[in-house]
Amino acid sequence: MDKHTERLFLVVAFAGAMVVGGCNKSQQALLRVPAASSASGNVEDIDVTEHVKKALQRDDALKGFDISVVTLKGDVRLTGVLNSQSQIDEAIKIARAAEGAHTIHDELTIKK
Repeated sequence: MDKHTERLFLVVAFAGAMVVGGCNKSQQALLRVPAASSASGNVEDIDVTEHVKKALQRDDALKGFDISVVTLKGDVRLTGVLNSQSQIDEAIKIARAAEGAHTIHDELTIKK
């Protein structure tokens, strides 16, 4: 898949997540966490997504979980189900540290 096709896929996936997430606003509040700004400011969304995914996979407490990462214009959306709030906090911390990430949209939930 070429870079343009990957970018288009991410935009469509992000738009779909926005539509699905918008239908459930009364049940789940979105947490917007400001991320560290990039020094260059020119990091591609696909690169931000890859940086976050790789960092999440390297973390021993998170690597076994299916955490979806979608980036649009530097805004990173995390979705998935984890075992504890501390894991959610760690995932947000990792995403916030990714080069090029502007805002983290936390849609992670705790397994019941």
